[in-house]
Amino acid sequence: MAVTSNQLLDQVKRRITEITPESAYDELQRGGVQCIVDVRERDEVMDGYIPGAKLIPRGFLELNVEEDVTTDREATIVLYCAGGNRSALAARDLQEMGYSRVSSMIGGIKGWKDAGYGIEQGGLLSDDDLQRYSRHILLPEVGEHGQQELLKSKVLMVGAGGLGCPTGLYLAAAGVGSIGLVDADIVDKSNLQRQVLFGESVIGQPKVQAAKERLLDLNPGVNVCIYNELLTSYNAMEIIDTYDIVVNGCDNFPTRYLVNDAAVLLGKPVVDGSIFRFEGQATVYVPSEGGPCYRCLYPEPPPPGEVPSCAEGGVLGVLPGIVGVIQATEVVKLVLGKGSSLVGRMVMYDALDMKFRELKLRRDAECPVCGDNPSITELIDYDQFCGLPANDTAPKEAAG
Repeated sequence: MAVTSNQLLDQVKRRITEITPESAYDELQRGGVQCIVDVRERDEVMDGYIPGAKLIPRGFLELNVEEDVTTDREATIVLYCAGGNRSALAARDLQEMGYSRVSSMIGGIKGWKDAGYGIEQGGLLSDDDLQRYSRHILLPEVGEHGQQELLKSKVLMVGAGGLGCPTGLYLAAAGVGSIGLVDADIVDKSNLQRQVLFGESVIGQPKVQAAKERLLDLNPGVNVCIYNELLTSYNAMEIIDTYDIVVNGCDNFPTRYLVNDAAVLLGKPVVDGSIFRFEGQATVYVPSEGGPCYRCLYPEPPPPGEVPSCAEGGVLGVLPGIVGVIQATEVVKLVLGKGSSLVGRMVMYDALDMKFRELKLRRDAECPVCGDNPSITELIDYDQFCGLPANDTAPKEAAG
């Protein structure tokens, strides 16, 4: 038998759980709600939304709830719309998907505001963002929410050389909101064979300045902060602490140990890459997630001069592009919280044989930095640790 829209809504509301704005507010304050979801259309949300709400239009909710909200069918979820009708229909559909603790907020956002509770405005994708990142937004694993997370993220790149160039290009293109660049080197003609951020016109300029101009030309919507200086024990903690993720693209051992130790002490993930001749490798160091840090794999540096740099041994020009793109991919996955990261794994690439292989990595419980009883609790003199004279790292700040 046919029913009117009002009859349908009455039937639906008798089958679902409804919650008042006052009760919803109280539950949010005491942490009793795992997820609050705004199911209105994007143009409606521009006028304001409940703080902490995930924004998923009604027409995409069933498709995106598992990716963007939760797969836990026992999670407490509150849905709201403009007045409480669309959220009721949405609650019914989530119940049919097995979500047993979902409710619809009576009166919607209007009832919330009438009850005197605050709303947030801004932080949404602009029309330009929607066009620029349209191919991201089409992906259920990214969507508008994921793109917003990318735009809020802060990533520090140590080194603007062979690895830093492709990584920076793809992070800027992806919409990583704040990118920091640390490098004290200048652009040399020998860089142009592989460092794709630079051209003939910027030879002799500081790499970080030339890189900033290129990244902003690619995406004016990102913020690029440059540090035309060496990363040292004196500035590393202050610089790294500002960012969410560190991308390590240097090719000297003192800086590698410095980045590792500072990141472990600050609890920051490190997306690491290295290249030499025809081979490259990449991994992600997050000891808090059970994986190792750099010191777990290399407790002691090799003797000075034993391992040649790219400037001494050479490097295939396309190699840093491949490894750098892997690093950029890992950063994006970490920001989105999607996929399986390279924590506890190392990807190794051989360009001559066009082969990838993977190594399993384990955290060392005796590691002096991330182990169970760490002995290194502050930064040290890393040039001395590696047997080098002070500032010997200056010409080789960036890999490749």
